[in-house]
Amino acid sequence: MARITYITPDGERHEVEVEKGYSVMEGAINNDIAGIVAECGGACACATCHSYVDGAWLDKMPAMDDMEDSMLDAAFERKDNSRLTCQIEVNDELDGLIIHVADNEY
Repeated sequence: MARITYITPDGERHEVEVEKGYSVMEGAINNDIAGIVAECGGACACATCHSYVDGAWLDKMPAMDDMEDSMLDAAFERKDNSRLTCQIEVNDELDGLIIHVADNEY
């Protein structure tokens, strides 16, 4: 299990345990985190799980593939630290990860 903190657009913090092997998106859905819509169910086809990785964690993220990069072009307010949470697999190295949920309900 890894401890992940999700900070919703309204500033509310949710610290939850997410099982290794799940995606950060699945961790949000399983813990009712507001703002992670995940319309495509994690297929990297909608960008409704768009979030911002806290700056302290950027170097620890797995590399973004071309599909995720392309899908993020459709995300609202893409930034340098934007990621699709469906594409980040939880592992021991991500224990303590902080995710800022983007406004995915526009």
